[in-house]
Amino acid sequence: MHTDTERCVRAVRSKDARFDGWFFTAVLTTRIYCRPSCPVVPPKVENMTFLPSAAACQQAGFRACKRCRPDTSPGSPQWNARADSVARAMRLIADGVVDREGVAGLAARLGYSARQIERQLLAELGAGPLALARSQRAQTARLLIETTGLPMAEVAFAAGFSSIRTFNDTVREVFGLAPGELRTRAARGSGPAATPGVIALRLPYRAPLNPSNLFGHLAATAVPGVEEWRDGAYRRTLTLPHGHGIVSLTPRPGHIACRLLLTDPRDLTQAISRCRWLLDLDADPVAVDEQLRADPLLAPLVDEAPGRRVPRTVDGAEFAVRAVLGQQVSTAAARTHAARLVTAHGTPVDDPEGGLTHLFPTPQALAGLDPEALALPRTRRTTLTTLVAALADDSLRLGTDTDWERARAELTALPGFGPWTVEVIAMRALGDPDAFLPTDLGIRRAAAQLGLPATPAALTARATHWRPWRAYAVQYLWTVDDHPINHLPA
Repeated sequence: MHTDTERCVRAVRSKDARFDGWFFTAVLTTRIYCRPSCPVVPPKVENMTFLPSAAACQQAGFRACKRCRPDTSPGSPQWNARADSVARAMRLIADGVVDREGVAGLAARLGYSARQIERQLLAELGAGPLALARSQRAQTARLLIETTGLPMAEVAFAAGFSSIRTFNDTVREVFGLAPGELRTRAARGSGPAATPGVIALRLPYRAPLNPSNLFGHLAATAVPGVEEWRDGAYRRTLTLPHGHGIVSLTPRPGHIACRLLLTDPRDLTQAISRCRWLLDLDADPVAVDEQLRADPLLAPLVDEAPGRRVPRTVDGAEFAVRAVLGQQVSTAAARTHAARLVTAHGTPVDDPEGGLTHLFPTPQALAGLDPEALALPRTRRTTLTTLVAALADDSLRLGTDTDWERARAELTALPGFGPWTVEVIAMRALGDPDAFLPTDLGIRRAAAQLGLPATPAALTARATHWRPWRAYAVQYLWTVDDHPINHLPA
């Protein structure tokens, strides 16, 4: 979008927050870059240039505006709506892969050479993988500086910097302030001191956001010990690269309040990325709702409660296991089966603020489970153990870098994986915005009540007009039934 100068200028002049994260405004006279909704008076058109990413702005020598803090904009929605190599690379960079495995590791995961990935990212984002990762490290450092009392040396290494000098130089260059000055400014405007060890921050999103189905679904399907709804917040444990964490997510006007308790602060970037992915916070609800509203039978559902998101997961392998446990049983029964697995094979954790007790077991931890110990039909046991074996030996990967169609084919080849299971994994674990569940009982009931076609084939044909947002159409159709997944818990 950044190449459409006229459209960008209109967005800046109207301070349209819908475009935050889509592009950035760099001011040639001040050498500052802003989000489109920056509250300051817009500069003259001839003094503006538009760039596709914060990293491109920083690489071109612009520093972040201290007023609108463009580095905290929601992510571009296009990375979650696409499955090409650039989109998959951006999701992996957000998950910290470059910091952990380098550019070579990023390229290997995508099946390209490092030079190919560099060229593709430069062409679309104006910055290569190292510059994009550096921009992300700077934002992580800022969060740690402003929300914790960690010594600066610990902040530097937790954010992924290789030296104190690089950390200091990057923070000054990106934010126009030294690390100590950032902390002093944050302390002047802060409220009560945070609980020691807890990182409290705001997760931005594009309005509107309807929390009812998003948090209602997560709370209704929560696995005891791993997830809970407590005091108006969804809480869960997280398995992270350097340790584990506990997150509390609370819907607020204009943002999601996030509280993170991490065993290793180096996991902050990954924890934030997974929480944003879980809640689908980088979606563009205006574009989604506009497309679905064009169908006269869906329009009343969209108008009644716009801004529905697709509830996802923090771990694709975990969700796949839970999807198998939930085949042809009630939500309560699925939770019971999952809780038994957690108690028997999950890693215990301490939760000082609630009732969480375990991490969900990894595929490797489940690889040796005794099928006879599972209170499931024999065919379901085979489905589960086959899935776990494929996940454990890495022959099946269900991550942010996974190719959606390849994953569908690999899942379909496993015993016991029908269209519903494959598509619900594509929707919630892989994040495919066009995943569709025409055989789902709730969808078929909704179709009957709304006058949509009754058979899966006919409904799929009708749903062609909803593409590429059929996963969001599913969220609206599910609201036709009065089910706990559609409501915030009391």
